Amino acid sequence: MLLMSAMAALLASSVLLEFAQSENSASSQKDHGHHNHYAEFAKVPEKARAKTNPLAKDPDAPIAGRKLFEQHCAECHGDTAEGGRKAPSLRAEEVQQATPGTLFWILTNGVVRRGMPVWSKLPEPQRWQIVTFVKSLTPSAAREPTTVHDQAH
Repeated sequence: MLLMSAMAALLASSVLLEFAQSENSASSQKDHGHHNHYAEFAKVPEKARAKTNPLAKDPDAPIAGRKLFEQHCAECHGDTAEGGRKAPSLRAEEVQQATPGTLFWILTNGVVRRGMPVWSKLPEPQRWQIVTFVKSLTPSAAREPTTVHDQAH
């Protein structure tokens, strides 16, 4: 009888341990998925990160950048840049804290394996206008997943 009780306790604790591990794994995959969107920032060469935005003080640049964003970026990043099914929020802290050079490099080179196209054929001033617009956005507060894609990751 004592042996059966010990076996039952062992079985119960292994089931609980398995459940806890799967919960932790799902939670870390969700966090990992969020941070994965911005992992490319770490791959930007230092020389590119250090580039300054030549249009940073141009009051018309964010306005022009918004129009370009609507034409080229909103389909994936959402009309308000909060992200969507295809792409992450550009209002996220990671984006807003990135250097203009980092954003320019990402925009120029894309993140093809994650579905972001290369925009190197867009004239350089227009890419800087988009960067200026993105940097002008109000950062979003931490938000709960709102799309199927967000909930899956």
